[in-house]
Amino acid sequence: MNKLSVDHLLGIKHLNKNDIDLIFKTADHFKSVINRPIKKVPSLRDITIANLFFENSTRTRLSFELAEKRLSADVVNFSAAQSSVKKGETLIDTANNILSMKVDMIVMRHPNEGAAYFLSKNVNAKIINAGDGAHEHPTQALLDSYSIRGKLGGVEGKKVVIIGDILHSRVALSNIYALKLQGAEVMLCGPTTLIPKHISALGVSYEKSLIKALEWCDVANVLRVQHERMDIKYFPSIREYVQLFGINKKILDSLNKEIVIMHPGPINRGVELTSDVADSKQSIILNQVENGVAIRMAVIYLLAEQIKHE
Repeated sequence: MNKLSVDHLLGIKHLNKNDIDLIFKTADHFKSVINRPIKKVPSLRDITIANLFFENSTRTRLSFELAEKRLSADVVNFSAAQSSVKKGETLIDTANNILSMKVDMIVMRHPNEGAAYFLSKNVNAKIINAGDGAHEHPTQALLDSYSIRGKLGGVEGKKVVIIGDILHSRVALSNIYALKLQGAEVMLCGPTTLIPKHISALGVSYEKSLIKALEWCDVANVLRVQHERMDIKYFPSIREYVQLFGINKKILDSLNKEIVIMHPGPINRGVELTSDVADSKQSIILNQVENGVAIRMAVIYLLAEQIKHE
């Protein structure tokens, strides 16, 4: 089965286990490609991809752009973060203007939940969701699982704790879907004000104590506190957050085992992680960045294959 079961990558929620296995197998191939002296393959020479970013995101955009160029696609970048493109109609107009330039695929980041789904229903192109509001960020979850697999040999049966601002995080939701789909156990840890109310319906547990959560897990995926999405105060102060949920080397060394530390970036150094943790041998944060390019190459390639056969 060498074909995805979906026509777009809108969220992990829409994928099955075979899709994830296929994406990982394809990423393995591309990972060997990007470690060669000549890092390009001519796979997508006749495909044009538009990157539509209605929110700033240097890392995700660069990772997608690099993936597209490694596959020899033609790339158009559209940054609407500064413009006032907010309404649905304007989104369609923008996309259609870009599609009139004969674009085959759109990679989109948008501040509104469901924007990628909306676009997929109204525009004739393959859509990859690069993050929609606080909803999903599927390629981040895929590269996180892929990184766990690379470090621990697999995801099934592993215990993963997601720590921090779950409420405002699209990474958390996509990760919960991806990890559960692959048979991992998932726990959440963070201030109760930053844990969504009905999250237990997704089959995850909650632990208020950081130490207990770290003693339980094999992997800690630590999220950034997203101040820019907060319109009210969710905890008294950064200092108190650091005392309760910040991970430092002393805490790591006090555990009776060695756990893996992950972070989707950018890191607030000294808040969720101290530098000696972020840069330690237990951290696979730089592996995540490298794997991000391979995973995005895989997703783009698999969707482009569908275009060729349509």
